[in-house]
Amino acid sequence: MSSAMPFDYLQNLAARFQAGFSALPSARDNHVITWSGIGFRIGEQYCVTAMDDIAEVLTEPAATRLPGVKAWVRGVANVRGRLLPLVDLTAFLGVRAGLDQRQRRVLVIEKGDIYLGLIVDDVFGMQHFDAETYRLESSLQSDSFAKYVQGSYQHGQRQWAVFRPAQLIEDNNFYTVAA
Repeated sequence: MSSAMPFDYLQNLAARFQAGFSALPSARDNHVITWSGIGFRIGEQYCVTAMDDIAEVLTEPAATRLPGVKAWVRGVANVRGRLLPLVDLTAFLGVRAGLDQRQRRVLVIEKGDIYLGLIVDDVFGMQHFDAETYRLESSLQSDSFAKYVQGSYQHGQRQWAVFRPAQLIEDNNFYTVAA
């Protein structure tokens, strides 16, 4: 075996690779713009919120009830040495909660001075949507969602309402907690 043969073999292999590579479609040609968020359920309503809006997702911690507050304020929980106010979002919105209480999770919001836990019926983790399926309108299970929702995404047969926690924490009714 001469020393030229391995070099010729490598050149031939490189030429075949480049010929096959050029036949592949460009990544830019197939690029689909997607939007990703955290999927969750409130009653029968499937929602999604931007990942930047949620600091973390927790199982529902034990909470200390607060006297003289509305029923949807579940109390406060000690989470890693910090007091986390817990709000039952299903009850706040006046929606009938899901039957399986074990699926309930807490979406933690941390924006500036706001540190808050929103209890929802279920969390589905990260969801990805084709940006072309976004619609400004959304069919909601309850009208109480309307001022906290901005559009929806369609994924398969399911419509996911885009829930905006910023709109919730800017609502004065949300801070009227005295019973």
